[in-house]
Order: sequence, then C-alpha cells, then structure tokens
Amino acid sequence: MIRLKNYIKRHKIKVAIIAILFVVYLLCLPKQLFKDPTSTVITSSNRELIGAKIAKDGQWRFPHNDSIPEKFKTCIIQFEDEYFYKHPGFNPISIFKALRENLKSGGVKRGGSTLTQQVIRLSRKGQRRTYFEKLKEIILATRLELRDSKHEILAYYSSNAPFGGNVVGLDAASWRYFNRHANELSWAESATLAVLPNAPSLIYPGKNQKRLLNKRNRLLQKLLENTIIDSLTYKLSIAESLPQKPYPLPQIAPHLLQKVTQTHVGKRVETTINKNLQERVNHVVKTHYNQLSQNEIYNTAVLVLDVKTRQVIAYVGNTPTDKAHQKDVDIIDKPRSTGSILKPFLYASMLDSGDLLPNTLVADVPTQFGSYNPENYDNTYDGAVPASRALSRSLNVPVVRMLQEFGLDRFYHYLKQLKLKDLKYNANHYGLSLALGGAESNLWDLCKSYAALSSTLNHFSESSSEYFSNEFCEPTFLASKAIDFGTKTSGKTLFDAASIYLTYESLKDVNRPESDESWEFFDDSKQIAWKTGTSFGFRDAWAIGTTKDYVVGVWVGNADGEGRPGLVGVQTAAPILFDVFDLLPNSDWFAKPFDEMQEVSICKQSGHRASPNCNDTKEKYIQLSGLKTKPCPYHVLIHVDKNENFQVNSSCENLDNIKHKSWFVLPPLMAYYYKTKNPFYKSLPKFRTDCLGDISVSIDFIYPKANNSIFLPKDFDGETNDLILKIAHSKPESTVFWYVDETFVGSTKDIHELAVKPKQGKHLITVVDEFGNEMKRRFEISN
Repeated sequence: MIRLKNYIKRHKIKVAIIAILFVVYLLCLPKQLFKDPTSTVITSSNRELIGAKIAKDGQWRFPHNDSIPEKFKTCIIQFEDEYFYKHPGFNPISIFKALRENLKSGGVKRGGSTLTQQVIRLSRKGQRRTYFEKLKEIILATRLELRDSKHEILAYYSSNAPFGGNVVGLDAASWRYFNRHANELSWAESATLAVLPNAPSLIYPGKNQKRLLNKRNRLLQKLLENTIIDSLTYKLSIAESLPQKPYPLPQIAPHLLQKVTQTHVGKRVETTINKNLQERVNHVVKTHYNQLSQNEIYNTAVLVLDVKTRQVIAYVGNTPTDKAHQKDVDIIDKPRSTGSILKPFLYASMLDSGDLLPNTLVADVPTQFGSYNPENYDNTYDGAVPASRALSRSLNVPVVRMLQEFGLDRFYHYLKQLKLKDLKYNANHYGLSLALGGAESNLWDLCKSYAALSSTLNHFSESSSEYFSNEFCEPTFLASKAIDFGTKTSGKTLFDAASIYLTYESLKDVNRPESDESWEFFDDSKQIAWKTGTSFGFRDAWAIGTTKDYVVGVWVGNADGEGRPGLVGVQTAAPILFDVFDLLPNSDWFAKPFDEMQEVSICKQSGHRASPNCNDTKEKYIQLSGLKTKPCPYHVLIHVDKNENFQVNSSCENLDNIKHKSWFVLPPLMAYYYKTKNPFYKSLPKFRTDCLGDISVSIDFIYPKANNSIFLPKDFDGETNDLILKIAHSKPESTVFWYVDETFVGSTKDIHELAVKPKQGKHLITVVDEFGNEMKRRFEISN
C-alpha cells in the first residue's frame, strides 16, 4: 500500500491520465444502446401474437425481447461468431485475418467483427466503416462484455439486426417471412434468418434466391459437420423452400390494438384476449356482416367479458368493412342511443327500493305526459301486464309509467352509480324518455354494468351472503392488471342480490321479440338473461346477455348514424349474441339469494301481495324490500245474488240469499284493453235495478288523449272525416251525455263511442253519466 502511494506521488500526471481514461472507459457506453421507435405489439392471454402496429419510422421493429430460441441462437453463433462465448468482445485472430485479406485486396473484403461488435455497430447508426471506427467498436464491445451477459448481448442482436426491407429484429422477421413465432421455426427457417443480417440490402426473400439458398445450405452443412443436427434433419432442411414474400402480420384484434396504442405505444402488451375465441367471434361478425350489408347495415361491435375476473376475452370493435363505412372506428367505446337496453336497470331499481314486486300488474294503456306520448313497438295495448312481462316483452308504455311513478331523479341516481360516462346531463334533460333511448351510452359501460350485477350475485352466493365494496369496477384487457373487488361488506353496493336475481329471472324468460313478427326460437339449452334495444329511427340495435360466467354485448348499426329499416335489436343484434354464446361453455344458473328474500303469499292475477280478498294465491319468494308494497288493490269483495248474475244489497235481497264473492276489478281504461287480450276477464255484474244505495262508478277517456293535436283527413268526396270519441265506463250500461264546448252533441249507452265533426281549433269535451259523474278532456283540431 505504501509503495502504491509512493508510486502515485512520483507519477501524478500519469496516474491522473489513467484515472481519466478509466472513467471515460466506464462511461463510454450509453445506458440505453437502442432508442429506435418500436412497433406496438399485443398478444393473447397465452402470449400468442394477435396484432402489431408498425413503428413510427415505418419499420417492423418489435420491442426488445430477452428470449432467444435455441435454434436461432445456435445458427447465428455458428454463422457469425463461433468463439462468441470465449472472446472478451473482439476476436484478435479474426481481426488479424480480416486485416491481412483486406490489405491484399486493397478493399474491405472481410469484417472480422464479433456479434458483440455488431451490436455496437447497430447501435451507432450511420458511422462509416473505417479502421478508426473499428477501434471504437472494439473498445465499446469490451465495455459491453463487462457490463452485460452473453445472453443479453445476443438478445440485443436478435432484437435489432436488419432482416431486409423494413423488417428489423428476429421476432418481426419470423412473422413477416414465416408467419409464426420464432420459437416455432425449423432448422432451415432459423438458418435462413441467421444469414439474412449478413447482407440485408442484397439478400432478402423474393430476390437473389440462389445466393440466399447457398448461404443457408452452407450453414446447414456446418451444423451437420459439427454434429449439431443429424443427417436426416439436414436432408429434410435443405429440401425446405425459401420464403418468397413477406406475410402480413396477424391483425386478429385490430381495434383493441388501437386502444392499447393510446397508452402503451411501442410496447409489447400481453392482453386478456382468448385468441381462439377472438378468431371465432371475428368469423361470426364477418358472417353476419355479409348478410347485414345487403341492407346497407355496415357496422357491428361485440364485447365479451369474463364475469369472475372482469377480463375482456373477446374484443371486436367493428366489422371487416371498408374505409367508406368507417372500418377503423372502434365503436365499443362510442356513445350511441340506448334504446330499451336500460329498462332492466329501472326494473331492478324499483325492486331494490321496494316499489314493485316481480309480477305486479302495471298499466299498459294510451298515455300522454304533456307533449310526450310513448307508444309500444307494435302500437297495441294490453291494458294491464305483469311488470316482469313488460320487461321481457320490452313494452314502452308500462316502462314509462313505471318511471313516472318511481321518479325520474331516483332512477337517474341509480344510473349515475353505474358510472355510465356518457350520461352527462341532468335528469330533466332526458325526461321520461330516459328508459327508452333518450340517453346515450356505450357497449363498454353497458357490459361492465351487467357484469357487475352478475358478479354481485356470484359473490353473494359464494361468500357468507356478503357484498364487495368495489363491485362496479372497470374491466381490463391487460393481463398484468388484477381486478380489486374491494373489501367484503354486509351492505349492498347498489342493488341487493334479490333484486338482481329477480331481474335476471325476468330477462331469462325473454321468448319473443318486441313485435310478433320475424321471431326465431333461439337455443334454450343455455340459460341466459338477455335484453335487446332499438333506438329511435332504427339507428342502433343492441343485445346484451349474461350468464353466471360471461357477459356478451352486441351493437349493430351504421357508424355515421344512418338508420335502416329492419335495424331492430331482436332481428339483427340478438342472432349475433346467441351465435357468440354458442362459442362459450354452458354455465349453471345463478343461485337464489335466499338471505335477501322471503316467501310470501302472492295474488296470482295481480302479482301483488295477497289481500284477504284474493282467493287464488301462490307462495313466492320476493325481495325483502318488497314486504312494504301494498296488498292487492284489484280484488274487491262484492255481494251478488245466488246465481251471481247481479250485485245486490240488503235493500233488495234477503241476507240469506246474498253471496259474498271476491272479484278481480281493473279501472275502466285498463279493463277496456285488458279484455281484448284476456277473454276470460269478467266485468263486475250490474246492480239489480231494484237495489238502492250509493253505486261508485268511474269514467276514463280512451280517445282523444289529453291535449292531443288531431288532424282529420278528407275522404274521396272531399268531406272531412268524423272524429270518433271513446270512453270507458265502469258501468257500461249507464247512459252517458256528451258535450263539445258545452254544446250537447249526443248520448250513448253500452258502447260509449260518438262521432263528431269539430271545427279547427281548441275544444273541450265533457261527458256526464246518469249518476252525475263528470269528466273533461281538452284537444285541438289542426290543419
């Protein structure tokens, strides 16, 4: 140590120079050798290539890969640098031989560079190949050998070597020239790629085939001589043909690639996509596109989620259409009119809040709210329909009436908690059309919401009847991202499990479309809760279904918003939905959440909790919140004579001859339409004429609707057609007197319809029955 100190004192300048040179040597090699832009590459869940986007500089250059196939590693070492694992970064013998040969020829005939030197040269683009530059390469190569392992140096080379044209790196070359992963290449294919970087500007597939073949076969001969391959392998290898032209890279999920590129440009990203399923869903979409395009319907999107992991397992953002029809637009996250697809959320909300039981009768009659006049798809009315049936048949009028009764703000609050990002305005902006397509949403958010509901049921059944705090989380298409469902809690996140289960039970019973035409009986071997939707103007067709394990969402339409006849959810989106479900494994149905339910007596006819007057009941499990719903209001106890022909009371009949009977009675307007679909509905018997006492009656208008503007067409003779006024009366045998603008225009009995010819302008109809009951309605006759 003393001697060293003395030496430093005597040779300060020399030591300083050595120290400086040593520091320079340590720092001469950049930390990041290669800074070239790389392609964005996505792989499936089992790491198979499903898509790639060319790098910004126009090169197919995949991100750096530390993994090198053994065959290629062997070939490249045998061809370029046999002493790779023995030298310190340069090979003096090779350099001497190259120098001697170059001096004799008067030009550069031989390089003598090791693979390590070639890595340095590749990283120092644009440098002239001079002896001084070669010296720099040697110095940097030794520094690289000290810093990185031999395997890492080989990885640098295989990821950045040129392979002809705009192909850089082994991974890209393997796909471009052989259409498969480098790990799957044969000895002949690996040898072909090993010799390409040696002269990429001169030798590449499709040209100079003889020179390329000779180089490859010489390498294979060397492998045989070094007993790396046997004679049979050699004979089979030299018989293999050379690639003729580059293959297009796989584009199995092009729209997902677009989405990944937004946040992971130039990266290799492992996704959650199931490649086999993705390819089969692509085929389904293409098949339906070929049919739909005949009707000028060009775009379709499909999303498939795994409920338990909340992973995206298939992602089809659009059809294989052309640029004129926006084939590159990813529709999955684009806002579109929802149609009826939000109806199940209203049904679940009303169940959850205790405002409804699954089969409670709701009114299905002509309805008007100010200027808003909802109509059913087929323009008919049932009078009264079970709420679950109104949902499964996607009836508009009952749903709007349910929304009006439930409260627009309350429903809007539920929807906001679903985190539908396209729900940007306040509740009043959407109005009562909120449940019929007045709002916009996207396939991603809708599938996410259905997956959250299904997962809520699964977790409730699998745990000790508990919920998770982060159930309504975002799905993921990144394999590296694990979904955090939060902590367990005894309180519901949004909807209780029973409300979700009962909603799904209704959706499982969907067995007819929104109209009675063009219906197909879908495969019922799979138990699926599903719903369709069609936006106003036939611009958007939806179908979303869920099982215990999967959610499938489908949107069909035109990306530019053009509507088309026949663009209806059940006719265009539902067939795709079921074709996709046919690709998925069957699932058991959801377990019934008994801890959130209670068995009660339900009136069969009304769906309400049975009142003492209900004589036809059944025991059904309902959600606990449903216990606060009112008992059946439609069954009343009446007094009839022995033959049940007339209602009587003590003023006209002996008590011994009076029978007490429960009777199912609907309000007049509901009864008017209900009778047309339910021929066994029996109206209340008339009171016998000799009976005294108060007789309650009710009247309701069938036509015109409140504040309606009516146009009366003319017939062939030029005469204006009559306006037919209609009412429903609880005692149709009563006489009703009609007035238009306080002018008497006639009376009716039994059938309460009257033809009038009012003049243009606003009018007031007044009807008065013989008991003095009165009702008024305003309307307007337009040009």
